[in-house]
Amino acid sequence: MVDNPPQLDNLPHKPMRRTLVAFAFLLPALSAQNFDPELYSGLQWRSIGPYRGGRTVGAAGIAGQPNVFYIGVNNGGVWKTDDYGRTWNPIFDDQPTGSIGAIAVAPSDPQVIYVGSGEGLQRPDLSVGDGMYKSGDGGKTWRHLGLRDGQQIAAILVDPRNPNRVFVAVLGHPYGPNAERGVFRSTDGGQSWQKVLYKDEHTGAIDLAFDPRNPQTVYAVLWQARQGPWENGAFSGPNSGLFKSTDGGGTWNQLTGGLPTFPQGLGRIGIGIAQSDGNRMYALVEAREGGLYRSEDAGATWRRVNSEQRIYGRGSDFACVRVDPKNRDVVYVANTSTYRSADGGQSFTAIKGAPGGDDYHTIWINPDNPNIILLAADQGATLSVNYGRTWSSWYNQPTAQFYHVITDNQFPYQVYGGQQESGSAGVSSRGNDGQITFREWHPVGADEYGYVAPDPLDPNIIYGSKVTKFNRITGEVERVGLRGNYRYLRTAPLLFSPIEPHTLYLGAQVVLKTTSGGQSWEAISPDLSRETYDVPASVASYGDAAKSQATRRGVVYAIGPSHFNVNTIWAGTDDGLIHVTRDGGKNWKNVTPPGLTPWSKVSQLDASHFDDQTVYAAINRLRLDDLKPHIYRTHDGGATWNEAVRGLPDGPVNTVREDPRRKGLLFAGTEIAVYVSFNDGDDWQPLRMNMPATSIRDLVIHDEDVVVGTHGRGFWILDDISPLRQMTAAVAAAGAHLFAPRPAYRLPRDTNTDTPLPPEEPAGKNPPDGAILYYYLKSAATGPVTLEILDSNERLVRRFSSADKGEAPDAQINVPAYWIRPFQALSAEAGMHRFVWDLHAARQGGGGGRGGYGISAIYQDTPGPQGEWMPPGEYTVKLTAGGQSYSQQLQVKADPRGR
Repeated sequence: MVDNPPQLDNLPHKPMRRTLVAFAFLLPALSAQNFDPELYSGLQWRSIGPYRGGRTVGAAGIAGQPNVFYIGVNNGGVWKTDDYGRTWNPIFDDQPTGSIGAIAVAPSDPQVIYVGSGEGLQRPDLSVGDGMYKSGDGGKTWRHLGLRDGQQIAAILVDPRNPNRVFVAVLGHPYGPNAERGVFRSTDGGQSWQKVLYKDEHTGAIDLAFDPRNPQTVYAVLWQARQGPWENGAFSGPNSGLFKSTDGGGTWNQLTGGLPTFPQGLGRIGIGIAQSDGNRMYALVEAREGGLYRSEDAGATWRRVNSEQRIYGRGSDFACVRVDPKNRDVVYVANTSTYRSADGGQSFTAIKGAPGGDDYHTIWINPDNPNIILLAADQGATLSVNYGRTWSSWYNQPTAQFYHVITDNQFPYQVYGGQQESGSAGVSSRGNDGQITFREWHPVGADEYGYVAPDPLDPNIIYGSKVTKFNRITGEVERVGLRGNYRYLRTAPLLFSPIEPHTLYLGAQVVLKTTSGGQSWEAISPDLSRETYDVPASVASYGDAAKSQATRRGVVYAIGPSHFNVNTIWAGTDDGLIHVTRDGGKNWKNVTPPGLTPWSKVSQLDASHFDDQTVYAAINRLRLDDLKPHIYRTHDGGATWNEAVRGLPDGPVNTVREDPRRKGLLFAGTEIAVYVSFNDGDDWQPLRMNMPATSIRDLVIHDEDVVVGTHGRGFWILDDISPLRQMTAAVAAAGAHLFAPRPAYRLPRDTNTDTPLPPEEPAGKNPPDGAILYYYLKSAATGPVTLEILDSNERLVRRFSSADKGEAPDAQINVPAYWIRPFQALSAEAGMHRFVWDLHAARQGGGGGRGGYGISAIYQDTPGPQGEWMPPGEYTVKLTAGGQSYSQQLQVKADPRGR
């Protein structure tokens, strides 16, 4: 039985709820139109880290430039180092995808770089790409080369003598059949492609190699594999194998002499060829009789030389084998550790790894100097220049893969999530020392896939996963999860009720609840998954194997507690059902939208902040081989649903959130970017701004900030969405507009009193130290634009003009200029602009320290001598443009952590 919608007078925390709803009516009316992105183009995202690497598969170096390396990060883009891995810089951030699986540098012209998108893997959780890319100038610019429907590029092979002759291993759709897969060849630098090795729509290519004596001899590995629509469901077929061409890819023959066959469990194969002896080959083989195989006759015959599980186990994940370019008996294998053999593969020693498993994917060895080795791993990229004796750090790569994100109620607030392959992270949104360094983040006891749920009553207690309880004071991690016959996935929803702070929910095949911090639990629902269903078309070709897996295996994947009534809870499953209870779990009603077929994963449910009948559902159907976006909404408790996706590009939607202050303002996270809707999802517009393309797995709204957890670029924050909340047709029509600023906190810019961290130390970016002021000009101003700050007595405190010029650099400065904060110009150009007032009055003269710069220095963000630091209080901001003036009030608040 479904209860009637609760009345406001019956709600808990009644005064607060009445105030919230009343405030909603004071906000701008819901727009029936899109807004020109220029109206909010001045908004900026900032990365806060953490600087701990994520899954990296692509790896390449340059033989003649031993300090230069490139890596391709799954959902993190392409990165370059020219200092042996001391620092890494992104070089692909303006491209439309960040999912990278392969990278290759042309040996004859290192300015030519090829990049294959898609993760190039078969695994339960991944992001696809959109084909091939090429740079002809060392990564400065890129162009797309096609193979868009290949989705997963696993390997790239460039002719050592001809940078225009390229082979590409296309793995294809991970969750369904498609024709654009197999081995493709280009002889014109990727302008056109020929499919030269192909079996069928179920079989892709995974590895490639040249005979070092003759690039007309090419080896390729085909792999027939499919991921199921349910987690941990995988299928394989008989078309996997190793193939060889001696005519440049025109014709191919399968090499079977001594290798396992499909009836013997053959799956993925990885190959490596000795550069010093083209007849010596190695193959890492996934099979029941798997292991490392060796050939002495260029692949004609093989024998197994090593059968250790540590070397070939988890063969669908790891299959990289490489040979020392100078010694055919020195072999490297990538697995949970990286191993080296000095006796042709008969015995191995781990040379890089750690307890828990670092999970290595790719090995690149400098062909001129085998002491130089680059590894790509689930932890990021690391390299050695001394034959593996020491390795560079991966704690300098902000490429963490998060599944979810949450914030707490501290000041400054903390950002939490479970990081794939590494564990968990809690990162401060602001560092006391001017930036967000290693001092500002710490693990919080959750596992790599898990939700994190900070206790709303005690920020030092943090719950995670299924379920851990982390005490920030003692560092202790206690397991308080429910034992019993419960079914979980790697990512199980764990979240507190927004109105009953003692109530914590957990999703299994049922909804679980605790009000005692995990000391006791109760199931408040029956099994909410599908009892039976037809095998989805994406795996129907696997017949009995698919039917045998098509059991009742779904789980509650999303929980959406009401913001009005503690007894109203929404629950969605990964197998495509949505239920709601109105009585705290005694009765549940199936309210699934008709369009949700089996295994349409309900990725997230967000209950409305404005009424108890509205919920928004993000539906991800990637595992059904469906790349269309899907967002459903209901305003009548699930009786009817509308799909609201106009304006969203192809690609799954992982998250949708409603702004708690402006009704109808929504944010969605896709596999590429964040999108915004001003009209309840009727229309969507991109909000990518300066963020690289990456998988947005979750987002939350914290006061005026949007906080994002990406699956490849860590945490990002969009500081101050006040302009989005204030957007109206009148603002869009105005010749100029000054947005009302949010309150600014009077905080020390940098409290560090010691020697500053060197520029090479990685750090996330702090929010601006001052008041963020946004203004919009419909057209370029004909004269100077000014911003004036007046105190409560209308006394002018600071004046800025577009005619201002920055001071000329001091030629006698006694520190490097890279410390200095650049001059901030007040723009008079058309568009929306952000300007930061640092809460200081104009400088009256003087200075001090080293050339006027204090020891509390930040790379490229250290101001010179400043004027009086203005006290908390009420200020007026006045914009003058085109002869018209516009004013808004600004409140400056004291540091809430002070006395």
